[in-house]
Amino acid sequence: MAEAATTRRSRITPEREAELYEAVLDLLREVGYDALTMDAVATRTRSSKATLYRQWGSKPELIARALRHSKPASLADIDTGSLRGDLNEMVARSDDCQMERDAALMRGLFHAVHDNPELHRALRDLLIEPELTGLSDLLRRAVERGEVAADNPALDYVVHMMVGGFVARDLVEDRPVDRAFLASYIDAVILPALGV
Repeated sequence: MAEAATTRRSRITPEREAELYEAVLDLLREVGYDALTMDAVATRTRSSKATLYRQWGSKPELIARALRHSKPASLADIDTGSLRGDLNEMVARSDDCQMERDAALMRGLFHAVHDNPELHRALRDLLIEPELTGLSDLLRRAVERGEVAADNPALDYVVHMMVGGFVARDLVEDRPVDRAFLASYIDAVILPALGV
């Protein structure tokens, strides 16, 4: 299956793929998931609908891949030698404007996920699982270095704490998440919970 996906997607240059992904995300921000159609994507990107389906297979997969492509960095690529350094590097690789745009986009997608199992599966497989794996690796290295006790119960909740910070900032303060908030949140909540 992975070989078929690679073969299926190989005809588009990386530059054209990046253009398509940006256009898809712009359209998604404008009309939302439910109103976004492959016809509209084809028109916006000057592509045929057949090409889009041949390359990505479905609207959920195209959207999940576009979101994955727009991420500033993968957690799997971060290894500074310390947990604090890794988390700070994660924040440093973020962009305040992009985070605000992506937060609004993700809020809309969270609603759509409830009614669309295919979208939920695509987001989990292509966006969420790779990040969870990267975070697990980052935390495993911290345990191996002796920074965090292997039996610390907070290890199982780091992702929940991170998501909670994103959601609560908007709900509680009516302000978007930015790098300054994330850095402060990591220092005040996540690292102390991990005993760092």
